[in-house]
Amino acid sequence: MRDRRYNVHKRPGSGKIDDNKSFEDLLSETRKRDSSDNSYRERSLKIHGLICAKCGREFTYKNRHLLTVHHKDGNHRNNPSDGSNWENLCVYCHEDEHSRGLFADYLSDEKQVF
Repeated sequence: MRDRRYNVHKRPGSGKIDDNKSFEDLLSETRKRDSSDNSYRERSLKIHGLICAKCGREFTYKNRHLLTVHHKDGNHRNNPSDGSNWENLCVYCHEDEHSRGLFADYLSDEKQVF
């Protein structure tokens, strides 16, 4: 078999690695980034409880992964500390919430055709 070498193409400015950083520093940065991304979810679960705001289903610590945070204004970057833009929805209600908008758009386009 022939030895094939593959060129890896990187976008400019992406994937920069600082060779001076230790593994522990990189791991610490990664954990901070991951925890800050999920921190609004944890805050919402504490503020609003482990219950779906739409169907009222209650969740436990074991199955809380089925409970999601819905941003009322649709902007996932709008995360006020008081939780006023969040509501906890189960995965089924969350899917229903987002599909309603798609269905309404579909129906409004259909009415314009006739």
